[in-house]
Amino acid sequence: MAEKNIYQVADWNGQSGERWVAYQARLDAMLAVFGQAAIEAAAPAMGERVLDVGCGAGASSLDLAVRVGPGGHVLGVDISEPLIGRARALAPQDTPALFQVADASSIELPEGAFDILFSRFGVMFFDDPTAAFAHMRRALKPGGRVAFVCWRGMAENDWVCLPMGAIKGIVPPTAPPDPEAPGPFSFGDRGRVARILTAAGFADITIEPFDASIPLGEGGTRDAAIDDALEMTLEVGPLSRALADQPDDVRARASVAVRAAFADRPGERSVMIDGAAWIVTARNPAS
Repeated sequence: MAEKNIYQVADWNGQSGERWVAYQARLDAMLAVFGQAAIEAAAPAMGERVLDVGCGAGASSLDLAVRVGPGGHVLGVDISEPLIGRARALAPQDTPALFQVADASSIELPEGAFDILFSRFGVMFFDDPTAAFAHMRRALKPGGRVAFVCWRGMAENDWVCLPMGAIKGIVPPTAPPDPEAPGPFSFGDRGRVARILTAAGFADITIEPFDASIPLGEGGTRDAAIDDALEMTLEVGPLSRALADQPDDVRARASVAVRAAFADRPGERSVMIDGAAWIVTARNPAS
């Protein structure tokens, strides 16, 4: 039986989407270095048209819009109404970026309309990723480019392994997820990513590791930064799901353990953690 996709449209239009909006500035700060690396890999030029998949609150779309200029166009799509609403609110009036609530795996797009298919951590949630990429490829011009960033393994990313490691022995363990089920780490296997893109019809595929020290939370003092990182982790991500049905005493013990794990990391105004991703590029064949 196929594993249930917990990253559903209803969730992103409910509690998950609302929480991401609440922490949007801190989450975008955490992900910024990865988005910039993917944009450099995409190398957008003035006047080009870009489809930004899973654009969230629009940070990557707005960065891309600066690169393509007023003669270009960026369409940011995301399934979350709260996040698209936030993107529209943050967008400057004169930006060439537009935002649409849509599922990139099924949205109707003009054939050959885009020069670049881009994503900052937005392509790992499709139920059928090969079909989704084949669908999106049709919207690319012949010779059009793909550039996206996706997480590597869970064990390489502190935003998951630090808090989840800290609660071992406090919260009952759950069965590990299917590594290919939709979720943040479903593209962690480089070989799987290559197979998906090849089956979807792309060529010239490159998948390169990218590592960075990234800020989690923020605060005017070190203690405030640690507290903010803890609060954000309790509200957004796997720790929030692991503790959702736990009694208050378990949540309290888990919070103490996670805070201690964050306190072991460096940083004054943020908790600095290690992040590991793939920068993926490919091309739509010219013929």
